Amino acid sequence: METKKNILVIAGEVSGDMHGAALIRELKKLNQDIEVYGIGGNLMKNEGAFLVHHINRMAFLGFVEVIKHIPFIKKVQRDLISLVKEKNIHTAVLIDYPGFNLNLAVKLKELKVNVAYYISPQIWAWGKNRIEKIKRVVEKMIVVFPFEQKIYQDFGVDAEYVGHPLMEIINNHKFLTKEFFYNEFALDTDKEILLIMPGSRKHEIEKIFPQSILAAQKLADAYNMQIVVSASQNIQKEFFFTVTKERQFKVISSHTYELMKYSKFGIIKSGTSTLEAAIFQLPMLIVYKTNWLTHFIGKRLIRVKNIGMVNILMNEQIVPEFIQNDVSADKIFEKCKEILSNDEKYSLMKQKLGKVKDILGENGASKRAAQIIFNLMNEDQKN
Repeated sequence: METKKNILVIAGEVSGDMHGAALIRELKKLNQDIEVYGIGGNLMKNEGAFLVHHINRMAFLGFVEVIKHIPFIKKVQRDLISLVKEKNIHTAVLIDYPGFNLNLAVKLKELKVNVAYYISPQIWAWGKNRIEKIKRVVEKMIVVFPFEQKIYQDFGVDAEYVGHPLMEIINNHKFLTKEFFYNEFALDTDKEILLIMPGSRKHEIEKIFPQSILAAQKLADAYNMQIVVSASQNIQKEFFFTVTKERQFKVISSHTYELMKYSKFGIIKSGTSTLEAAIFQLPMLIVYKTNWLTHFIGKRLIRVKNIGMVNILMNEQIVPEFIQNDVSADKIFEKCKEILSNDEKYSLMKQKLGKVKDILGENGASKRAAQIIFNLMNEDQKN
């Protein structure tokens, strides 16, 4: 007879919550008695996870932002360690969010907790120095890009490639029809959608959105488009109107995939959203702006030419990137105009984005990851 198993799952941001929810669903198919505790969002909660902290409270990123939140971070870590002891947890799954998760992994290792890391820290961007730490504290690295497996294995880390969970999430999504979607949100059927995705954290939106919306307004006027802002579940719609004087845009929550599918062009913050947009072959610009000190430090640590995952995967800048001081309304407008006014450039970007799907693999990443984690849990029970 199988005993009830408790497991810790940590997802510190919106994309991690999405992948964590899919993982929990698959784990419970393997054993319905598994109880999940940790950090996540509404999606993980809906799958039955008991959340010690919600991702709404974990929305900080960058060196300066982290320093300001150190007391809270330490409290969260103490809460999690107490939970591990109280619930007799022997297996933890850390999802992306490396600044927090790698530090927590050290503490979990001291408690002899088996750590599986799902969706690897971007070691190829930050250099190899993190691998030695990972080797010491992570039992199993579950990677979502094919080239990552070899990098880890060359350093003696037990790594396994499962494909990217975005593929199954998007393929299993039940889309609203374009007609219904336009009607539901009172969109103008005579105008194409210009999509803005300025991030899931307030401080990102404050940095990125004001210039993006100014550029978008000029584009909307020039090309007879309507502007729609995709809002993350943890951001109130009203917040966007507090950071700009512009008012000619709609804010839509919880329909990211419909927006990507039905939009003409996107101005999208660097991150998971750019990969999602690539799967939909949505021509776009990548934008990113953070605190100047965070940018100053990061620029000296990052080892890659591009920051957009789409460009990194393709080993070519197929999507223009606007970083830090380049996030200006005029620069964004001019580049968007260059693409939107040239059918050949627009079509070529769509065509190149179509190749991203092939790199990301097939359906079933969450199922394969769950099986690896389930095996790790059972190994622990035998020992």
